[in-house]
Amino acid sequence: MLIILTADAVITYFVALSYANRVHDESLADDAQILATMLQTRSLNGQISPQARFLLQFDPDGHNYFAIRSPQQGLIAGSRILPPVAPVPEPGQPPRLYDTHIKHTALRAATLAIVDPGHKNRVLDITLAQTFRGRRQVARQILLLNISLQVALISALLLLVWLGVRFGLRVIDPLTRRLSRREHDLSPIEDDDVPVELLPLTHTIDALFARLRDIMALHERFIADAAHQLRTPLAGLRLQVERAMRYADDPRALKALEHIQQLTGRTARTSGQLLALTRAEARPMQMAPVDLRKLLPELAGQRVPEAIESQIDFGFETTDKAAWVNGDAVALQEALDNLIDNALRYTPPQGTVTLTLTPDVDALCVQIDDSGPGVDAEVLPRLGERFFRAPNNQRSGTGLGLAIVRHIVMKHRGTVRFERSSLGGLSVRLCLPRLASAGASAATNERHGRRS
Repeated sequence: MLIILTADAVITYFVALSYANRVHDESLADDAQILATMLQTRSLNGQISPQARFLLQFDPDGHNYFAIRSPQQGLIAGSRILPPVAPVPEPGQPPRLYDTHIKHTALRAATLAIVDPGHKNRVLDITLAQTFRGRRQVARQILLLNISLQVALISALLLLVWLGVRFGLRVIDPLTRRLSRREHDLSPIEDDDVPVELLPLTHTIDALFARLRDIMALHERFIADAAHQLRTPLAGLRLQVERAMRYADDPRALKALEHIQQLTGRTARTSGQLLALTRAEARPMQMAPVDLRKLLPELAGQRVPEAIESQIDFGFETTDKAAWVNGDAVALQEALDNLIDNALRYTPPQGTVTLTLTPDVDALCVQIDDSGPGVDAEVLPRLGERFFRAPNNQRSGTGLGLAIVRHIVMKHRGTVRFERSSLGGLSVRLCLPRLASAGASAATNERHGRRS
């Protein structure tokens, strides 16, 4: 807009100057014609009154010049410094306009010829000249007036554009809110609330979503196939190792077979955890009401025999209030089972593991504390990263369990916090958005289904 305004100012100035030149030329020609008419009423005889001389030379924007010449007598009246012009128009012809100068001052002049009424055989050449100062001043005044109007119009235009963009783009707010609620949902965008102008963009995004769905499906299928293909040979290998251990007589061979058995079990666990992590990342959540008061005791009960065998005091504390969350029951079970497994795995015999369900302001929190070796404070922020295990960790593990927990909780819009436990080991606090009842969850899912 500034470039356009500058170009417009330049064009306006030259147009205004051309207009001022035309008006002043007409005025100058009229003045010369008036002076000629006045001179035709009587002979000058070389004399012009001081009042007439003042009027001819006065100009509030500069200085005017005049000269009355005769080919026979030369200058009769006026300014000697005003140069004569040649050729002079014939008597009776309109005034001739031309540019001239006095020293370094540019002038615009008009000249015409008349017959001297006192001497019929004498011709008088009448010339009037004026500077360009008045013309340029008129052009500047027109320019300033035009620029003021242009600035006002541009300001109004920019205001209208700003208001149009600000309020016009509000039509895409529903689409923006609908897309912001998505996390791993790659379903096509519906066109109900999409402006016509944005349809090419949304169709392009849908095509991108389709390609991403294909890539993620291929990725998940590859991991699942790889994990499945690993399970069969690993199970066979483990069976053969156990069989060989029964017939091994050499202690060194027996020790090697035991080591192979441990590595085989670890590899099998890693493949299973990889498959679980892939499902947590790629599989869409099937949201439904989940009662944690019912889910947690079931999970804890399944782990009681393992805790008794490991001589671990495994306790569970719950709440007597409603504990409904909106979530995927299978995924939540996977996450909570990984937390319990992690706590039991790292807690030594005669240790303690406590699982607690507590209500928060607008969330339900599951906290598990153990009396294991714990984790240093500088390592706590890295817990939940793939394949990360705390230094000096003597227990076997894959480094994927807490990563699975974090991905599942993020998909449920929850939080996971790792800190030092009051029992001396690690404390993991998992919080999920709380629902008032199962009916409220169903209504929420129905609304999300209509918008998704």
